[in-house]
Amino acid sequence: MSVVTNTTTIGAINAPSRRNTELMMMVFAIAISVFAYANVGLAMNGKLPSGMFGYGAGLILLGGVAHLVVRKFAPYADPLLLPLATLLNGLGLVLIWRLDQSPRLIRRAEIGYGAFSPDAPKQLLYSAIGVALFVAVLMVLKDHRILQRYTYISMAAALVLLVLPIFFPSVNGAKIWISLGPFSIQPGEFAKILIAIFFSGYLMVKRDALALASRRFMGLYLPRGRDLGPIITIWALSILILVFETDLGTSLLFFGLFVIMLYVATERTSWIVFGLLMSAAGAVGVASFERHVQSRVTAWKDPFACYTTDLSGACEQISNAIMSFGSGGTLGSGWGQGHSDLIGFAANADFILSTVGEELGLAGMMAVLLIYGLIVERGIRTALAARDPFGKLLAAGLSGAFAIQVFVVAGGVMGLIPLSGMTMPFLAYGGSSVLANWALIAILIRISDTARRPAPAPAPSTDAEMTQVVRP
Repeated sequence: MSVVTNTTTIGAINAPSRRNTELMMMVFAIAISVFAYANVGLAMNGKLPSGMFGYGAGLILLGGVAHLVVRKFAPYADPLLLPLATLLNGLGLVLIWRLDQSPRLIRRAEIGYGAFSPDAPKQLLYSAIGVALFVAVLMVLKDHRILQRYTYISMAAALVLLVLPIFFPSVNGAKIWISLGPFSIQPGEFAKILIAIFFSGYLMVKRDALALASRRFMGLYLPRGRDLGPIITIWALSILILVFETDLGTSLLFFGLFVIMLYVATERTSWIVFGLLMSAAGAVGVASFERHVQSRVTAWKDPFACYTTDLSGACEQISNAIMSFGSGGTLGSGWGQGHSDLIGFAANADFILSTVGEELGLAGMMAVLLIYGLIVERGIRTALAARDPFGKLLAAGLSGAFAIQVFVVAGGVMGLIPLSGMTMPFLAYGGSSVLANWALIAILIRISDTARRPAPAPAPSTDAEMTQVVRP
C-alpha cells in the first residue's frame, strides 16, 4: 500500500515584504540630506543653519508619511525606489538652498537686477505636494492594469498637454510653459507618463504585427512598409514639437520613449537603428533653419568660441559649466565653496549638476548618477518581474523615460549633446518636474507590489483530498 499526499509551498506565501529594509534606507537617506544641509551652513557661514531642524523635521514627516502609505497600500513593493527618490529630493533641496545663499545673487538684486526670492522654500512646498500626489496615486490606483482601459484617452490628453504651450509666450526661447497668473506648469513632464501609458496599451495589442519582418538586410530585420506607420507618425509629432515649441528635450524624450518601448515589445534591433537614423535626420533638418536650436548646437560645438558673441546665453552657460566641472577635480571644492552660481538663472534648474560636479567633484558626480542608475535598474527589474504584458511595458517605458531625461539633461550640461532645456528629475528646481516624477515613482511602486506579491494560499482541502490510499 502506498500513500500519496498533496502538499503546498508555504515559502512563497510567507515571502518577506522588505518594508523594514525600506525604513532603514529611508532613515539613511534623510540622514545624508540633513548632514549635507548642516555641512553647507558650516562651510558658508561658520555655523549650523537656523532652519536645519525645521528642514530635517519636514523631510522626516514627508518620508515617514510616504513610507507608511507604502507599508499599508503596497506592502510588497520594491524597497529601494522610495528611499532613492527621497535622497535625490533631499539633496536637491540642499543644493537649491546653497545657491540661494550665494552673495552674488543677493548682490545682483541689490543693484537693480530684480528682487531676490529664495527658491528653496518653494521647492520644499512642491516636494510636499509631490509626496501628496504620490500618496494619492497609491491609494486610488489599486491595480495598474486599470490604466490599460485609458489607452487612447491618455494619448489624447498627452497631445493636448504638448500642444497647449504653443499658445503661451516663450520662456528663454522655448514654448514649454503654461502660465496662468502667478502659476506656471511645464506640461511635458506630465505628458511623458500619459504617453508611456498609451504606448504600453497600444504595443501590447500590436506587438505581434510590429515584430514581423519582410526581409533581412545587413543583419537587420527590415520592418514591413505598413508597419512603419506608427514610428513615422511619432517621428513627425516629435519634429512638430521641436519646430513650434523649439523644445529639443521633450521631442527627444517623446520619440526616444517610443523607440525603446518598440524594442522591448518586439525585440527587433532594426527599430532602434531606424529610430536613431530618423531622430538624427529630424534634428539636423530642424537645426538648419530654427535659430534657437542653431544657437544651442553652436554652443555645443565650441562654447568658448562664441562666448562673447552669442546673445542667447547658451555659450556662456556651457562654458561656465565646463569650467565648474574642471575646477571640481576628483573630490570637489566642498559644499558651498564653489562658484557655479556664475551660470546665472539656470544654476538651480538645468545646470544644477554643475554645482554637484564642482563642490562634490567626480566622486560626488558619479554617486549622484549612480542613484539615478539604481532607480532605472529597479524599474527595469520591476518590468522583468511583472506578470502581465501591460505591466512589463509600462514599467519599462517609465524607466526608459526617466533614463532618457537624465541622459539628455546631464549630457547637455556636460557638453556631450546640445542643451535640452529640461530639468534634472528630483534634483533641480521646478514644481512640475517634482510632481510628475513622484507620480512616476508611485506607479512603479504599484507595479512592483503586484509583481512581488506572493500568490494566495490554496483553499484548505478535506482529509479525503489530502490523503489518497492506493491499494495494490
